[in-house]
Amino acid sequence: MGWTNYKEMIVWQKAMDLVEEIYRLTKLLPPEERFSLANQMCRAAVSVPSNIAEGDGRQTDKELKQFLHVAKGSLSELETQLMICHRINYLSEAQTKKAFSLCDEVRRMLSKLIQAY
Repeated sequence: MGWTNYKEMIVWQKAMDLVEEIYRLTKLLPPEERFSLANQMCRAAVSVPSNIAEGDGRQTDKELKQFLHVAKGSLSELETQLMICHRINYLSEAQTKKAFSLCDEVRRMLSKLIQAY
């Protein structure tokens, strides 16, 4: 579909940007959240580009589509965790704006790729 490996996929690159942003944000969380909410957020964020890459490495379009769906699920999980951080006043709306914007962008790109398969 216009790429020779996952590293050339714009959606993978944007998902990697999202990982960086989430790691930056989790450093702002209280220390008592380091091994719970922060850890879960980082794991969900890392899952997005990881599943895109794994899907690209599979042998069939059906498998790629399955892993794109998993990436989209991880993205929904991450968005929920960001909302939790905002609701319990760990992070402000201004602090999470970039992360939510990247989530929206990655979600749209994943949806288009899924529709293409």
